[in-house]
Amino acid sequence: MPLKLSLKPGEAVVVNGAVIRNGERRGTLLLETKARILRERDIIFPDRIRTQAEAAYFAVMQLYLTGETDGAVFDTCIAALADLMEEAPDQASRDKVLDITRAVAAGQIYRGLGAFRKLGLMETGGGAHVS
Repeated sequence: MPLKLSLKPGEAVVVNGAVIRNGERRGTLLLETKARILRERDIIFPDRIRTQAEAAYFAVMQLYLTGETDGAVFDTCIAALADLMEEAPDQASRDKVLDITRAVAAGQIYRGLGAFRKLGLMETGGGAHVS
């Protein structure tokens, strides 16, 4: 079953590392195979990182976009999550970070990204200009 993405005029998505930007009209994109996809609103750029939570999100995002399951990107991701855990002000926050870490360790990287958004650990929307 294909994944249907409805895109606003000018909206961009990243599909397997390629940036695809919609034209002047609303459009629909059907993906018929498995792919790593992020919408522009879910992307944060290094120059917009201001908090440890944003740094950890960026590391998890990089892991997702590269598709790596080990190596330097994975190590950087785990280190960023550990730093976020140390900074967590209370047990509830530590539990949220632990949930994200478990998802990443289980290879459910996209689920980990979603947990950042759902649990309010950071604000995305840093994707003003994907190129």
